[in-house]
Amino acid sequence: MSAEQVSSLCEQLVKAVTVIMDPASTQRYRLEALKFCEEFKEKCPICVPCGLKLAEKTQTAIVRHFGLQILEHVVKFRWNNMPRLEKVYLKNNVMGLISSGTQSILEEESHIKDVLSRIVVEMIKREWPQHWPDMLKELDTLSKQGETQTELVMFILLRLAEDVVTFQTLPTQRRRDIQQTLTQNMEKIFSFLLTTLQQNVNKYRRMTDLAQEPKAQANCRVGIAALNTLAGYIDWVALSHITADNCKLLEMLCLLLNEPELQIGAAECLLIAVSRKGKLEDRKPLMVLFGDVAMHYILSAAQTADGEGLVEKHYVFLKRLCQVLCALGSQLCALLGSDSDVETPANFGKYLDSFLAFTTHPSQFLRSSTQITWGALFRHEVLSRDPLLLAMIPKYLRASMTNLVKVGFPSKTDSPSCEYSRFDFDSDEDFNAFFNSFRAQQGEVMRMACRLDPRTGFQMAGEWLKYQLTAPVDTGPMNSKTGEGLCSIFSPSFVQWDAMTFFSESVISQMFRTLDKDQIPVNDGIDLLQLVLNFETKDPLILSCVLTNVSALFPFVTYRPEYLPQVLSKLFASVTFEVIEESKFVMSVQAPRTRAVKNVRRHACSSIIKMCRDYPQLVLPNFEMLYNHVKQLLSNELLLTQMEKCALMEALVLISNQFKDYERQKAFLEELMAPVAGLWLSPEMQRVLSDPEAFISYVGADNKIADPVLEDPSGLNRSRISFCVYTILGVVKRARWPAATEEAKAGGFLVGYMPSGSPIYRNPCTEQVLKLLDNLLALIRTHNNLYKPEMVARLGETFAKALDMLEVEKNAILGLPQPLLELYDSPVYKTVLERMQGFFCTLYDNCFHILGNAGPSMQQDFYTVEGLATQLLSSAFINLNNIPDYRLRPMLRVFVKPLVLSCPSEYYETLVCPMLGPLFTYLHMRLSQKWQVINQRSMLCEDDAADDNPESQEMLEEQLVRLLTREVMDLITVCCVSKKGVEHNTTAAVDGDDDEAMATEVTPPASAELTELGKCLMKQEDVCTALLITAYASLSWKDTLSCQRTTTQLCWPLLKQVLPGNLLPDAVSWFFTSVLKGLQTHGQHDGCMAALVHLAFQIYEALRPRYAELKAVMEQIPDIQRDSLEQFDSKLLNPTLQKVADKRRKDHFKRLITGCIGKPLGEQFRKEVHIRNLPSLFKKVKPSLETDVLENEDGEGLTALFEP
Repeated sequence: MSAEQVSSLCEQLVKAVTVIMDPASTQRYRLEALKFCEEFKEKCPICVPCGLKLAEKTQTAIVRHFGLQILEHVVKFRWNNMPRLEKVYLKNNVMGLISSGTQSILEEESHIKDVLSRIVVEMIKREWPQHWPDMLKELDTLSKQGETQTELVMFILLRLAEDVVTFQTLPTQRRRDIQQTLTQNMEKIFSFLLTTLQQNVNKYRRMTDLAQEPKAQANCRVGIAALNTLAGYIDWVALSHITADNCKLLEMLCLLLNEPELQIGAAECLLIAVSRKGKLEDRKPLMVLFGDVAMHYILSAAQTADGEGLVEKHYVFLKRLCQVLCALGSQLCALLGSDSDVETPANFGKYLDSFLAFTTHPSQFLRSSTQITWGALFRHEVLSRDPLLLAMIPKYLRASMTNLVKVGFPSKTDSPSCEYSRFDFDSDEDFNAFFNSFRAQQGEVMRMACRLDPRTGFQMAGEWLKYQLTAPVDTGPMNSKTGEGLCSIFSPSFVQWDAMTFFSESVISQMFRTLDKDQIPVNDGIDLLQLVLNFETKDPLILSCVLTNVSALFPFVTYRPEYLPQVLSKLFASVTFEVIEESKFVMSVQAPRTRAVKNVRRHACSSIIKMCRDYPQLVLPNFEMLYNHVKQLLSNELLLTQMEKCALMEALVLISNQFKDYERQKAFLEELMAPVAGLWLSPEMQRVLSDPEAFISYVGADNKIADPVLEDPSGLNRSRISFCVYTILGVVKRARWPAATEEAKAGGFLVGYMPSGSPIYRNPCTEQVLKLLDNLLALIRTHNNLYKPEMVARLGETFAKALDMLEVEKNAILGLPQPLLELYDSPVYKTVLERMQGFFCTLYDNCFHILGNAGPSMQQDFYTVEGLATQLLSSAFINLNNIPDYRLRPMLRVFVKPLVLSCPSEYYETLVCPMLGPLFTYLHMRLSQKWQVINQRSMLCEDDAADDNPESQEMLEEQLVRLLTREVMDLITVCCVSKKGVEHNTTAAVDGDDDEAMATEVTPPASAELTELGKCLMKQEDVCTALLITAYASLSWKDTLSCQRTTTQLCWPLLKQVLPGNLLPDAVSWFFTSVLKGLQTHGQHDGCMAALVHLAFQIYEALRPRYAELKAVMEQIPDIQRDSLEQFDSKLLNPTLQKVADKRRKDHFKRLITGCIGKPLGEQFRKEVHIRNLPSLFKKVKPSLETDVLENEDGEGLTALFEP
């Protein structure tokens, strides 16, 4: 190769790089230039000389960077085929570039330094230590040349640690070789890093004093690089290196905390060191940081940084220091125990004071960072008894009183926290989400503190409550839409009330748990309760807080029952709460109350329910008063919403459970439900409920309405249907027999015993509810039929979208946050269309809730209803084809699942199997079609813009299919697999992220067996087929979560059940292929991959001896090694051979099927890097003869050659 060739090629490359980087180039030119450069890197035989020429100092930075990239490409992709001399030549030249081929430390571009260090690390990964034993010496020699070279050496050492230890981007054997050699040399490396740091810090200080700015800057740069490199090592080296020489490293890092340019790097290193896990014995020296010197430096650095106002750099440093103090606290908690010789540090008080300073800092983020450590301290067996910590509790609670106040929104300026929030949060919604979880965390920690000192918390809560009750209301600049002079959620008064309420709720509940009965300050509590009951307000937000305080103080009433009537009247007054302005709407059917007003009324109702649920004995004597109150409220049809009416009826039912007398309770329920029965069973209602057309007309969905906000002629009809359904649900959910068998027997609830000896009870509501069942099923049938195209066509113009999802539901599914203010200030339903949508949605859900609760509530009386399976099939499961996914999901979750779970095995044959058989067959067909559409869509990506917003619509549909899939797979799992060792997630993750943190090694629990119901279903051939096909087909549907759950919990138990029978070879091949397809789709997710590999391995081991077809499937896997497969197969088929350990067989199998394990998109087209293993470190390698020859030729003193 001639120099001219190199020069002319380099000229072309310079032109090409210039075109690529020039913003003015046309796209065609740029692509051509790019193609030329890439082809050159791939094919040109003279890459090394060209790269070196382009990397010369005389070229521009962009060209030099490209030249170095060429060299990196050569090392990564051509190294294995390069002649040894060329490797030596390249290595020497690269070292030469570090020595004299770069600009000075302050002038050189950081991307040049980066790529240069990368090239050296790539060579090290291929040749050190076996073929390049003096690498560390060479780096040491280079670093003696000056700051420029030292900084590059730091970059090389850091990059090496990252590649080998942190990211582990190289083959196992090479990684082990390098890591072992690093560990053997760690003492040298560490002392080199420390010396470099110390020397440069000293020079930096000297040069700064002499005002030699450039020199000082150069030393500072090296200091920063040394700290960054240390941070890459401190994480994993033996703790002895960190604590060597009386913790010299930690001492230096503490000193550097007061050096503005180096403090962030020092804090980072300190944090990593203090956060180290490992043997407790090795961690003891870290306690030196509680010593006087270290504490002094840490605290003075914090004070200085905080004193300089809000500058980003200082704020970042404060966050690091806060983390250091948190980690110190964790170390102290770990090391200090009843059986340990570590003592509470002398400076523990100083530590607590400084920690409290972070808890009272204006930054909400810093405040929240301290909570976990406070919790650990308050929980600790030794420290929680320490007088210093106990003295801290009042101060901590005082700080919490401030921290619970929700201020600091980044868009506002009403608190010092706002400025800090602008650094930490992108939007008010972000801050709101953070603050809610921060507040919940504080609640936990406050309760722990109050466990140690319950009286102080209660006293503070009482003072704060009294203060709020007398403080004047300050609504702030924003007016609430609810009414003039009322608070909005941002008003100063409301945020104070809100914080005080949370505080008192947390500490009072903890006090009742902690103190003995005779120690409870009953008089103080009752005084507070009276103050709260006498407090009057017309502000819905404040009233809501008042109600929470009533509930928090209610346990005191158990000591003084005479206060109960007062509490009840306060709550009942709030049930009908209105803001004066709203009364003008009372004549319209559904006054558009704001959310705040709705919340107060709902809050009052739920407080009454809670009271009746948790203290029924206390309320029982006042039952008549309660009943009369409710009757009075119910007598006016317009006074309460249907939900409110039913909540009050539920409260009555809960108390009636305390009658413990079947006949009396039955008579009461009959009286309570008489109005509902009269309405529900009337001929008109019967006609409306059983005919879709009549139903549409009755609820007013076929009208065209001129003023969609005020006009709603059929509102009353809708509310009558809602009232009936709500009431039936409330009664079914709440009416029960006594828990104690003796009481149930005495009260007439016990009707006999099961063959197993367990008692059979009767529910006093059964007779009433079963009377209404036919019409309920008729309504469900009608509702399902509304989705038929001809019925949808009958909806009026205003109501064309009445059966669509509510916006709130859509947002929840897409994971969109709700705008903050709207939560409270908007009228609840804005238009009659939204009211109609809400009506259909709630009605549908509630009907299914009734059916779901009917089994647990009425037991055998429900399961033996004549022809129940047929009735359900012809109502709930009718017209499923037209029912959208968002309606099918709740049906499966709130009706089918509870019905099946609570059904005794006697009724499996008559009820559950006849119902689930057709359902599972249908669901499989439906899901397969849906996923087929999604897969085709992602393959085609058509430009189909027919809809207003097709992308978000598609996203919504796709997410719904995912959620429905999870619901179905969960239902199948619940029906078929017993829960031994299997975690069932009964709540469907709606907004949960798809890739939930997945375990890397997943082995299905050995005890996942089929349930009785599972066996019963698997006996029926069509159901068995549907279940198996759904489970195995779902493995390649694009939903990671569903795939992982199904693989670990469902697939093997189902298949194991049919193994004894004669499976068709095609079926066996299909099951196995389905698992491999699943690997192709989900192989990029570690959790799924591990579970699927395990399943494929189980199937192959169990079925290969009977079905040679499985081997044929294996042979079709891309890049499979035939000889390795033969070896695996022969071992598997030869029973006489001793079995290899399970893990080794599995690893072998995994290597065989690697070809079908899917990769992440980013890796699919990446060029493979191959790093060869070198001779083992433990063998003596004979020195090669050629070494001497070369050394003499090339007087560079290369003891190192790259190959023996």
